[in-house]
Amino acid sequence: MDPIIRFKEKAKEDPMKIVYPEGEDERILSAASIVLREGIAKPILLGKKAEVEKIAAEKGVDIDDIPVIEPESSGKLENYIQEYCDMREDVSSAVASRLIRKVLFFGAMMVSSGDAGGMIGGISHSTASMLHACLLAIGCEEGISTASSFFIMVVPCAEGEKELMFADCAVNINPSAEQLAEIAITSGRNARDLLGVEPRIAMLSFSTKGSASHEMIDKVVLATKIAREKAPELKIDGELQGDAALSERVAKKKAGESEVAGKANVLIFPDLDAGNICYKLVQYLARAKAYGPVLQGFKYPVNDLSRGATVEDVVGVTAITVVSAQLKAKSI
Repeated sequence: MDPIIRFKEKAKEDPMKIVYPEGEDERILSAASIVLREGIAKPILLGKKAEVEKIAAEKGVDIDDIPVIEPESSGKLENYIQEYCDMREDVSSAVASRLIRKVLFFGAMMVSSGDAGGMIGGISHSTASMLHACLLAIGCEEGISTASSFFIMVVPCAEGEKELMFADCAVNINPSAEQLAEIAITSGRNARDLLGVEPRIAMLSFSTKGSASHEMIDKVVLATKIAREKAPELKIDGELQGDAALSERVAKKKAGESEVAGKANVLIFPDLDAGNICYKLVQYLARAKAYGPVLQGFKYPVNDLSRGATVEDVVGVTAITVVSAQLKAKSI
């Protein structure tokens, strides 16, 4: 089954409140109307109410049952400003007041305060702006200091289709060994919790078990060691080349005994060059489906959209965000 269909069905079991800070974008309006109608989520739109309603009317989108909040006139504005000041003692109330009036920060504070289960933005803001607002107003989950991303790759194979997780392909350009370890840990946990698979995490390199020597390989070896120490419950191995990670035949020759080599389903790339290039090559040459990037590492679910995202993309990301919010609610 297509993973997005699976996420939609799971989301419908307990639709959560999801805030869309860019409520004046017609794609967001259309997606919000769909997810409400299909029971995937309970959408909340941010923006100037008159403008949101005007655009919806022009496009023939029904948003009658969707709350539209203007940050400037919201009764929660002062509460959020105070909460932000309490959270970040180095920030003055004047600075906090300016920040929280911005839709990305206001939306992030809705999530941080529990007024929404998750946030989806980025369709008219840069990824950097999304990450900045979410890191400051929401922060990272306990034990994690690195926000990252993953793609769900559905790759055609002899048995039909194979699901793999690729990380990080969108956020961290050249992660340190410590950051790479955190990317591996959060990816593994998401593979287990979101995809429902036992994660087998391969720390990728151009070397397998010392077949080459270079500082880039040293980083992956150290990251593997750190990740294993921090999350001993996860199956993590490295450094592994791509073939040793995916082919049992190659793994037997190159990697020896391993719970991961030849059976990996979570691939951790050493830097953004490798990750981004690889996922696009697999997508186009292997005709794989690529779902993402999905953000991870935050205390609460947030997701970033491409500025070229379609309505269908927004609906799919919403379903993933709702399922993430369901899991977070159960863990609290």
